[in-house]
This record gives sequence, structure tokens and C-alpha cells, in this order.
Amino acid sequence: MSARPETVARLYDLMPRVYRTRDAGQLAQLIEVIAGQIDVLEESLDQFYDDQFVETAAAWAVPYLGDLIGYRPLAGPFGSPRSEVANTIAYRRRKGTAAMLEQLAFDVTGWRARAVEFFERLTATQYMNHVRPGKGGTPDLRHPALLEWIGTPFDDHAHTAEVRRIATRAGRYNIHNVGIFLWRVEAVELTRSPLVPDTGSQRRFRFHPLGIDSRLYGAPRTDDEIAHIATPLDVPLPLTRRWLKAHRDTYYGKDRSLLVGLLGAATPGKVRFCDLSDVPGDWAHAPAPGSGEIAIDPVLGRVYFPDPVTGGVRAAIATYHYGTAMRIGGGGYDRSPYVTDGPVVTDPDLPTALDQVESGGTVEIEDNGRYAQTPTITTDDAKTVVLRAADRRRPLLAASGPIELVPGRDGTVVLDGLMISGGPLVLKDTGDSAVRTVVLKHCTLVPGLTRTSDNTPGSPAAASLIIEHPFAVVEIERCVTGPITAVEGATISVRDSVVEASAVTDTALAVAALTLDESTVIGAIEAVRVDISNSIVLGTVTAERRQEGCVRFSYVTDESLTPQRYRCVSQPPPDFTSLRFADPGYCQLRATTVDEIRRGADNESEMGVSNHLFAPQREANLLARLDEYLRFGLEAGIFHAS
Repeated sequence: MSARPETVARLYDLMPRVYRTRDAGQLAQLIEVIAGQIDVLEESLDQFYDDQFVETAAAWAVPYLGDLIGYRPLAGPFGSPRSEVANTIAYRRRKGTAAMLEQLAFDVTGWRARAVEFFERLTATQYMNHVRPGKGGTPDLRHPALLEWIGTPFDDHAHTAEVRRIATRAGRYNIHNVGIFLWRVEAVELTRSPLVPDTGSQRRFRFHPLGIDSRLYGAPRTDDEIAHIATPLDVPLPLTRRWLKAHRDTYYGKDRSLLVGLLGAATPGKVRFCDLSDVPGDWAHAPAPGSGEIAIDPVLGRVYFPDPVTGGVRAAIATYHYGTAMRIGGGGYDRSPYVTDGPVVTDPDLPTALDQVESGGTVEIEDNGRYAQTPTITTDDAKTVVLRAADRRRPLLAASGPIELVPGRDGTVVLDGLMISGGPLVLKDTGDSAVRTVVLKHCTLVPGLTRTSDNTPGSPAAASLIIEHPFAVVEIERCVTGPITAVEGATISVRDSVVEASAVTDTALAVAALTLDESTVIGAIEAVRVDISNSIVLGTVTAERRQEGCVRFSYVTDESLTPQRYRCVSQPPPDFTSLRFADPGYCQLRATTVDEIRRGADNESEMGVSNHLFAPQREANLLARLDEYLRFGLEAGIFHAS
């Protein structure tokens, strides 16, 4: 390594002046070589000191520090071993306390948690000299806010005893039971996202960029150390009207979970949280014109302004949080945007910007805006053009028709981090045999092209991606798409993604050569040749060449005609939280799914798109840790709060 200039100067100044005066450069070169080795030695000594502390130690030293305190490492590419080692002594000092168990659960799984000691939720026979209010087993109907928590981790009502074991998730309320509730859905922020006007109105708006009704979430508080039992403010909570009204100052405002505003005009100063359900010709509880009061419904994701909003589709904006179980498709989460050589252009006029990078480069969208444009993406021969969203951004490209992809010979088109509606992506046949490559990463090609307000597909039979070039290579990763069609000769690779048809009996993939890894297909597959691994296909798979390829560690139906299967499952079907597009639990497997599917992948994780989450391993690691830190005689159970 080259020496630092300050080290060279420091050593050179230590030499006698007579040698420095006579030096023709050879001495300086020798000093530079020596200084480089001194820098290595000093850096090594500094790191040796840093390695004594788990916060600054090199990654290789963390297991050794853990061994000194009896830390047992866990399996899996998740969690934070460094955090666990740092907290091990603190864990042992607070062994068995509920707050400590929550901290442990968060460090091991990465999910927000709440620990519930169920003996505190048991009914008790009342002794008149020692009355225990609230332990009689009868809820107080005079407090509706408390009644909303019944059946949730925040339920403080008394319950009769259950004798089934908590480890099976069947019994809860017993003297020796401790429940660990985990939130697998996270709250993801979208900043300054345009509100979508309701049809025929300038006062009624929806938060979701596709104009569908969607639940708003509250961002959890972040604490350096969990010193108290988690409250609803500490978890990614789907907001209710009553809760949001009671905690307005916590959730609503700048740098908080929710904020509504107007571009270029003063935003009404008063906010009311209420039910904005449909009534004949309008929404309920409309604010009076001129009242200066905004009405917000967090359950339906709706906003009602007191006066008409003018100035275009981006005049009304909002910062809010939505819930998602997986970081797939376009989203406001952290990701690594695709990088290629060439200039980076940020012009909001996408056709103009794309023209500037045809010879190679990137067009980046820097906000969460709605772009009502239908660009054609063209590249020169052997060049790569990227159209991407900035990190933590989810812009909507609302096309008015097909978006043509026109890569040159051996060229590549990359779409990254976008939500695309209104038209399919189309790669047309150019009549030659040169390869054209299309890469989709973290994109949402809206199933059905558009969605209605009640989240049904606008064009149920329409394809989201159409490949007409016989020498095309398509790579899809961490995406949500509608049906895909491709001509013979094109190769399609899908990984960590969801492909959704309008119904399980409809065709989701009509292609020739398909490689499907760690993905969920809601629909049927018709292909010439398939290779399927660690995936869930809810429809029928029909492969013409069944002597080629394989299907391994996957769920496929009994009626499917596939190549040789290896360790596959066909019964019973998987149990999903939701199969409706844009729901927080979209394609998330429930705990009631059989272990042959939940642990049936070749890495012993879940089959399907949730494979990369390693949920079974997280839960197994948490159970192993709970055995170490629970008080004697207690038994723990893990429950999914979301």
C-alpha cells in the first residue's frame, strides 16, 4: 500500500538536515517505502485495540469475543451476531424479564416483538378482601377503545385458562406460558407522493398511487435499548380511526408517519380522522366547504379536502407509510439501484432523457411522482440503458399504451424500482438473430394493467410483459408482475418474484424456456421446457418436453404435467395471508401452512417468493435463545401479529 503523505513527511523531518540537503531523491523514496510499512503496523495496532470491543471489532473477531462470554452462534444470513454478543451480558442480568425477551426477539429475528406473560391475563376468583379489578373475565363495554385490542398482543382483558401447549400455538392463557408476538409486516415510507383524485371529484383523493383503497400504517418508534414493554407505538401498526385520533400528535405532522399537503398553496390547518366510506353519490362525513378542515380515513386510505384542489394531478401530496411483508416490486425501501457505465440523467421528461442515453447510461427518477408518459426505451448496439428509481423511491409510470423496449444488437434494457401501469412492456421482433436482454429488478408491472378502487384488475386477461423476439433473454428479480407471454426461442428467468394472473385457472406464464426460482405463481404455466426450484405454482404446470428440465423442492398441483419431480409437494395447498395484490400480507405464508411447504425448500426455508426471508430459521433461532433466557418452569410460544 502507498504511504500516507503525513507519515512520509514526519519520518523525513527526523533525518539530519545534512542528509536531507544532499538527497537527490533516493532517500525520500526509501523513506516512502519505510513509511508504508509503518502505516500498516500502526493500522494493525489500532485495529488490535478496536478488536477488544464488540462495537468496533473486525467481523472475524466477533465470534472469539462471543466465545469468551459463552455466546452460541445461530444459523442463517439474518439477525445481528454483533448486536447479540454486545447485549449478551445485559441479557443475562435481566434474564426472564419481558422487556429483555422483546429485545432478544428483535436482535435474533429482526422483527418487532412484544412479550406477553399470559398468567397476567388469566381470570381469577375474587376474594372480597383483595379485589382485582379487571380479572373477572367480563369486558367493560363502556371503553370501546380497549375493546379494539381483544385478540391482539395488546389485549389486557382477562381470559379463562387454556390447557393446550403454547409451543404448538394452540394454547395461550396459562400460568407458565409466555407468548412472543412478531410483526413480520414492516411500515415503509413514501415521501411527497401525489394523491390520486377520485373519479369526477376535485375534493376526494386516495393515498395509493393506483387509486385503490389501502390501509395506512404507523412507523414504530426506535429505541437504542428496549427498557419497557412494547406498546402499539413501538410496532408497525395498521392504523385505526380511533387510535389515530387519540394519538394525532404522535403520528401526524412533519417527520412523522403521516402528513397531507398542497403544492403551491396553503394546506388547511385542521385535520379530522373519520370514516370516509362510500355513501350514495359521495363519501361519508364530508368536511363542510370553506371549513379549512381535512378529513382522513386511515383504514381506507382516503382524504377529503374542504374545497376543490386545482393545479394538476400533483397538487395534492402526502407522506405516509404502507405495510409490506416482503421487499419485492417497486417500493420505498432500501435497495441497491442498478449501476452501469455512462451518464446519469435526471430530466423528468422521460422520452427526452432516454434519448440522451441511447449510447449507454442511466435515467434516474428522483421522487415518488406520477409520470403520465409512454416512453420508448432504445439502446445502441451492445449498450446498456437503465431507467431506475432513486433509492427509497417508488415512482409510478402511468402509460397510455404499450411501452416498447428496443435494445440494439446485443443491447440491454434495465428497469429498476418502478411501478408501471396502463400498458404492457413489449419487446418486438426485429427480424435478426442477435440477442436482446431485458432486466427487471424491484419493479411492479401492475397485474391487470390498472386497478379499480376496490383493487380488482382493470383488464384481467391482459399480459404485463410481451416478448416477441425469439432471441430475447429476460431476467426478472424481486418483481411483481401480471401475466407474461413469450415466443419460442426466448428464455425467461424469474427469481424472488410473484407472477399473478386474474385467477388460478388462468395462464400466468406462456413461454418456451422458463427458469423459475424462489417465486410464487398465481395461475397456470404453459411452457415448452421448465426448470422450477423452491417455488409455489398454484395453477397447473404444462411442459411439452418432460424429458428435459426438472421440478425440485416446489409445490405443484397433482394435475400438472412436468419433468421429473424431486421432493415436491402437491397436497395440502399452501395457506396465504392474502393473494390480493397490494395487500400488506400479499403472498405471505401463514404459520398454519404445513412444514413440507414452510420448510420444504432446499435451504430449509419457505417455498415461494418468501424464501429469502428465512422465516422458519428465524423462529427456530428465537426458540433456541428463549430456552437459554426464560425463567425456570416457563414455556414460550411464537405467534405472528402480522
